[in-house]
Amino acid sequence: MKRRVAILISGRGSNMAALIRAAAEPDFPAEIAVVISNRVDAAGLQKAAASGIAVEIIESKPFGKDRAGFEAKLQQALDARGIEIICLAGFMRLFTAAFVQRWYGRMLNIHPSLLPSFPGLDPHGQALRAGVKLSGATVHFVIPETDAGPIVMQGAVVVKDDDTPETLSERILGVEHRIYPDALQLLAKGLVRLEGDLCRTSTVEQAEQSLIWPQVSAAR
Repeated sequence: MKRRVAILISGRGSNMAALIRAAAEPDFPAEIAVVISNRVDAAGLQKAAASGIAVEIIESKPFGKDRAGFEAKLQQALDARGIEIICLAGFMRLFTAAFVQRWYGRMLNIHPSLLPSFPGLDPHGQALRAGVKLSGATVHFVIPETDAGPIVMQGAVVVKDDDTPETLSERILGVEHRIYPDALQLLAKGLVRLEGDLCRTSTVEQAEQSLIWPQVSAAR
């Protein structure tokens, strides 16, 4: 039985599209049951509808600072569709601790940095200002603190000397589109478990390779 997933968006939905493509494969262990946006003008809604995915709009603006009121309506929509897993894909709305606790271990988010480095806004600019040689993306479970939940999966790219936030973002986006579907697959298959603040993965493959940059010639 495939796990039923809701994707929450506020904008263009590029990671949403990657999840939809992955879930279209017959052997993928989850199905995208609905895409929900808190903005009526989110471009991702058209992409989802074009892919044959049900869409809903639950505008957050009328609720103002009443986050609990918005979440109550959102929860009704999730319950009505039997949702088991939530994937946040550019969803620009903070949740209350109560909502997060209700979905703990079943709500994923993706952030374009190698957390815990560079959480929050402008992660690419943060990375460039820090002079890191590697950056990337992180899929993590959602907790009340922003970009701080147990890490499920990460992917890295080399940071070039001439990178701008835009060029770095473009390369990292390719990594995001790879690791988010893979992380959802692990969760849907029951191959991840939470141990306190850490996420452990039950996978057959064990990586031994290292990624080092900049590289130096092997000749000494």
